[in-house]
Amino acid sequence: MDVIDGIGNEVWRIYVVDDACPEKSGKHVEAHCQDRRVRVIYHENNQGVGGAVMTGYRAAMADGAVVIVKVDGDGQMDTRLIPGFVEPILAGEADYTKGNRFFDLEEIHVMPKSRLFGNAVLSLLTKLSSGYWDLFDPANGYTAIHAEVAQRLPFEKISPRYFFETDMLFRLNILRAVVVDVPMNAKYGDEISNLRISKIAGEFLVKHMRNFIKRIFYNYYLRDLSLASIELPLGMALLAAGTSFGGYQWLESAREGVVTPAGTVMLAALPILMGLQLVLAFLGYDIAAVPRRPRHRGFQARVVPDQKAME
Repeated sequence: MDVIDGIGNEVWRIYVVDDACPEKSGKHVEAHCQDRRVRVIYHENNQGVGGAVMTGYRAAMADGAVVIVKVDGDGQMDTRLIPGFVEPILAGEADYTKGNRFFDLEEIHVMPKSRLFGNAVLSLLTKLSSGYWDLFDPANGYTAIHAEVAQRLPFEKISPRYFFETDMLFRLNILRAVVVDVPMNAKYGDEISNLRISKIAGEFLVKHMRNFIKRIFYNYYLRDLSLASIELPLGMALLAAGTSFGGYQWLESAREGVVTPAGTVMLAALPILMGLQLVLAFLGYDIAAVPRRPRHRGFQARVVPDQKAME
């Protein structure tokens, strides 16, 4: 209830999604909340965070929302920041905004060390798989999206559970949507997370690899061909060839107890160095190719009160 009470008048509709909650959170809101903006939506079966968010998106779009803001119900997200998430979208500077808890270096010490390390690793993997090299804190669930962009998302294909926020970034990159980080501080209470790194690490790695391959194919071979389209496969082939040849020669020399000739070493090192340079050149191109032009039609800086934001 505290989360709803903290939402300002700039929000004209609030959707509470009860994702088959065992605590009957939806019923609790209906029984105790007098805010006329609130509409409770129930899931018969638990669909995960992604399923709940997409249900909210569909309801908001059906009611004519312009910007849709997603806030978790655990009280860790400051609802006073909602205008800051909406403003870049209404100003025509972004299609999607997300929170970044790492922006203020003085506040990072409040974050549990396990989460700090996990987010750093996840951010690196997400940069590779999503193509948004200028973003951090990819698992942050405080987000806002323009309704026109949300309508183009393939909801049925987006991962519905813990991988949701990361998969959203991949889908947005395929749409060439502009995503912007919004600095924020996080609040940590005594809540216990249901996420177990040991259980989802392998799944996340596979999904990141899948999204990376899809993104490269879509952006560099299906939609367009460029020098980068040649650099990556050629670089990978040279790296593989040099590493395989060098490894084989090293094993042969060790088995026979002789020193590997300098010429053989160079034959292995040259394709490795050339391959590495080509892969780095591709990464440089990929980093420069981060979407910069918003997909939605854009709005003037003037904000219409009854269409400013929706949660």
